[in-house]
Amino acid sequence: MKTLSAVPIWSAVPTPLTSDLKVDVASLEKMVAAAVAEGVEGLFVAGTCGEGPWLPDRERARLMEATVRAAAGRLKIAAQVSDNSVPRILDNAMVAAECGVDFAIIAPPATLLNATPDRITALFAEAVTQCPLPVGIYDLGKHRPIMIPQDRLKELYLLPQVKLVKDSSGMPERRAVALAARAEKPSLRLFNGDEFRCLEYLEAGYDSFLFGGAVAIAPQLRRIGELFRAGRLDEARAVEADIKRVLFDIYGGEKIACWLTGLKHYMVVRGLFSTSASFLGYPLTDDCRAKIERYVAASA
Repeated sequence: MKTLSAVPIWSAVPTPLTSDLKVDVASLEKMVAAAVAEGVEGLFVAGTCGEGPWLPDRERARLMEATVRAAAGRLKIAAQVSDNSVPRILDNAMVAAECGVDFAIIAPPATLLNATPDRITALFAEAVTQCPLPVGIYDLGKHRPIMIPQDRLKELYLLPQVKLVKDSSGMPERRAVALAARAEKPSLRLFNGDEFRCLEYLEAGYDSFLFGGAVAIAPQLRRIGELFRAGRLDEARAVEADIKRVLFDIYGGEKIACWLTGLKHYMVVRGLFSTSASFLGYPLTDDCRAKIERYVAASA
């Protein structure tokens, strides 16, 4: 593996699928090999970008097993185990542990009736304390209908089993809570989950990057980390501007019209995926396709 940058890169990877929506193991192996070559420290599978909530259970298990096998200890592997009750979360976490995954990631559930602040907090606390794996909490803030109450975040982050936070909330006040928790628990790793705000989170004190677009911009992320550590912030801002341009090209503009299909088409053009098939059905516009193909050609 190449030497890691001063700011470690994790990638929340898309899941390669065959045309009949099964996990494409051969493509997965190519994606893992590319991540190793690019100096990525860890992969997060079966998250939102990885379509974990839409994959059948047997396919999600195949995804985890194949990723762990392909990584062969060269990368850390995290997998989302989120669900609508503690027993279901724990069942998912047990499968992940049996597959050899290193971290279980728990995000807010898609559905939780009678979702009082106490019930939301209890769901996370019970799942975390009984989980067979070290835990990462995935904070999506207001991007999901169920949100961990801000005044309860810190107590969850300080639970001994919680080792990392993926913060995709985009909310400075929730970021402040994560930083306060890390001040009390220095081993807690804080990952920025917002690829459009790299420097903002580094300057605030976050440790690492963890987002889906990392598969397309790993070289730029390494560079922005190097520049940030060297105090060359003007140059780092120029790299961040390039990151935003590339991601908007792949995702279909500022409205993110092509999102996952665009990201998977990028992987197809790179020769890593065999199809851009997904459960989510985002379109691929001619403009998006052309920009992806130009970016890959220029990066070759």
